[in-house]
Amino acid sequence: MRVVLADDERMVRTALRVILDAEPDLEVVGEASTGAEAVSVVRQARPDVVLMDVRMPEIDGIRATEQILAGMAEPPRIVVVTTFENDAYVYDALRVGAAGFLLKRAGAEELVDAVRLVARSDSLLYPAAVRGLAAEHARRRPTAAPPWVARLTEREAEVLRLVATGLTNAEIAGRMGVGPATVKTHVAAVLAKTGARDRTQAVILAYESGFVGTR
Repeated sequence: MRVVLADDERMVRTALRVILDAEPDLEVVGEASTGAEAVSVVRQARPDVVLMDVRMPEIDGIRATEQILAGMAEPPRIVVVTTFENDAYVYDALRVGAAGFLLKRAGAEELVDAVRLVARSDSLLYPAAVRGLAAEHARRRPTAAPPWVARLTEREAEVLRLVATGLTNAEIAGRMGVGPATVKTHVAAVLAKTGARDRTQAVILAYESGFVGTR
């Protein structure tokens, strides 16, 4: 898996590179010290995963994430790196399409596991924290139910609710008594109907729309 590191602190990038390059299945293929540079490096290196610092010069990690996802036909999975998990910047990054977030105090094993997990894309990274962020911010953004809610079939609605709890496809399959391939099909339909880029965005939309309650 090819990884790009975007952080304005050189020592942070060096530490991340040492950890990731020590793994046989991971390779750091580029670095950036500003948000604008991150966009350029990612477009050239075409990595599978980007570790994106939230706060950087020129443009922040949120705008950089937005530009990368909007400007590439097959964009990478982006994980925003932050000091505080309840940071409003993190929620905004998830809303524009980041696949998850990672705390700067995370250990080496946790970092490596996070990169591998988001690359697989069938699980939420830190599901409880994502749910907490979504629920907290949804309370501040009351909205009417969007049209996609009515377009979901009963099965798709059930799958979305289970995705929002943080379950993987295999876990959802066990809960529903169907095969993983069936769940994968339902998840794909949910993403298409909601317009979500991935599971993380689907969870955000589920809470913001009121489809999943905040209590």
